[in-house]
Amino acid sequence: MADAASLKDRAGRAALAYVEDGMRLGIGTGSTAEAFIRALGERVAGGLRVTGVATSERTAALCASLSIPIVTLEATPVLDLAIDGADELDAALRLVKGGGGALLREKIVAAASDRMIVIADASKRVDTLGAFPLPIEINGFGMMSTFLAIREEASMLGLDGEITLRHRGEGPFITDSGHLILDASFGRIPDPEALSSTLHAIPGVVEHGLFLGLATIAILASEDGVETLMPG
Repeated sequence: MADAASLKDRAGRAALAYVEDGMRLGIGTGSTAEAFIRALGERVAGGLRVTGVATSERTAALCASLSIPIVTLEATPVLDLAIDGADELDAALRLVKGGGGALLREKIVAAASDRMIVIADASKRVDTLGAFPLPIEINGFGMMSTFLAIREEASMLGLDGEITLRHRGEGPFITDSGHLILDASFGRIPDPEALSSTLHAIPGVVEHGLFLGLATIAILASEDGVETLMPG
């Protein structure tokens, strides 16, 4: 029986089929993205030429250790392909991301890319988003006001559930961009588009983990092999 690490490795290696010499890549964050990065490093060592934009300091450090060239998005503002993991995805390739805390940079990089490939193990596919707590990146100033506004607006959409401030050790989790993250355990998000619009309208919300209309391909690894999905 394949364990989680081997499934992530399968998905990451399958994504290499879409990487061409000379590409400008957006490189994601998280354990599945790291499996892809290690596989990419092998190809780069063999002569593949790419430049990457890292979505987190952790990803940048791993790429550097594998001699994968990294540039800034300011220097290379248009990318050919972004490859990243997901915490959940549905049949329309709508995603919940941000479990690793890099959702803002991940979304900026995905939006700057011509295509986005999502890599994951098959357990991440769901009928309805929301079982994984939705990360919401917020400004530290006015945190409680923002929290209360999110709770009230979500309730008006019929979404209830605990919303908690993410912590790391004894203090709050701080993103690479200097923000905080709230994790909203809604359980089910039947209308992700409505929730996305509502959250974006709340002052203090920097970004949220609903990635809508960004993924063009999903590569899912399971015991039975690797499946490729398009938005349905």
